[in-house]
Amino acid sequence: MEEKNSGRNRWLHIRLTKEEFEQIDRNFKASACRKRSDFVRRNLLRKPIVLKYRNESLDKLLQELIQLRTQLNFMGNNFNQSVKKLHTLFEISDFRIWIRSFESDKNKYFSLVDEIKKHIENLAQKWLQS
Repeated sequence: MEEKNSGRNRWLHIRLTKEEFEQIDRNFKASACRKRSDFVRRNLLRKPIVLKYRNESLDKLLQELIQLRTQLNFMGNNFNQSVKKLHTLFEISDFRIWIRSFESDKNKYFSLVDEIKKHIENLAQKWLQS
């Protein structure tokens, strides 16, 4: 996207200490301004500056939900592989072995699902309290 000519043809040069520049840079990064020159110009002209706001509790919640989704996807893949294996069994002995393996996987799956439900319930309670 091309910027239109804003008529800004005057230069203002200033020198800053390292600390002053770092402070301006931190403030710039915390703002919604896309360019440092826009941020400094707004400061000098005392125009309003929009600051970024991050809800850290929401970030933590999102991170935990992503981990839970990953675990559920992993368990779903294992379950699908078990069902595919079931369709390939032809002998009774193979079927008995698969049933034992499936029971073990099923118990792990339901245990993990219960743990995830409790975790989500705890997150919801924390979310409602804040």
